[in-house]
Amino acid sequence: MTTETLQSSRERLLEAAATLTYRDGVGIGVDALCKAAGVSKRSMYQLFESKDELLAASLEEQAADYVTALLPAADDDRPPRRRILHVFAQAETQASAPDFQGCRYLVAQIELKDPCHPASQVARRVKENLTAFFRTEAEAGGASDPDLLARQLILVFDGASARAGIKADTRAGLIAPTVAALLDAADMR
Repeated sequence: MTTETLQSSRERLLEAAATLTYRDGVGIGVDALCKAAGVSKRSMYQLFESKDELLAASLEEQAADYVTALLPAADDDRPPRRRILHVFAQAETQASAPDFQGCRYLVAQIELKDPCHPASQVARRVKENLTAFFRTEAEAGGASDPDLLARQLILVFDGASARAGIKADTRAGLIAPTVAALLDAADMR
């Protein structure tokens, strides 16, 4: 197999894993992943040691787009409070998509249940980075307890994502006032 063919197969496997695991769950079988990617199992195992490694690589591959879609640009000069509210506005927009199943990183962690699973480790790191963003903004905005506020914000983010993902609630009209109340309580500018 040529390098170009392997690269193409790898990309198709990563895309199939991202699509199928988000839609159908991480329990999706290797046969279904390979069929969707148009790749043989042998090729898959030449590219990835295991399905677990493929899942982790797929989540890693999606991370940059996830961050770009949620976070304000680094050169965004809005005050920290507005930068935090931006994240929740972006998340609300994402949740309105008909195929929204919740935050793919939270969903993976919940489904896998094993914090040592390679995909769980990727998901945890992505979620820790979002919490760190909240903490940095909370510090810059003069929050009375930036660590606590960051933990509260990720709790609201994940809870709202989970509720929207199971179609139990929408974020519209609820999330912004909830986040604003937390920011006010923390004396956040």
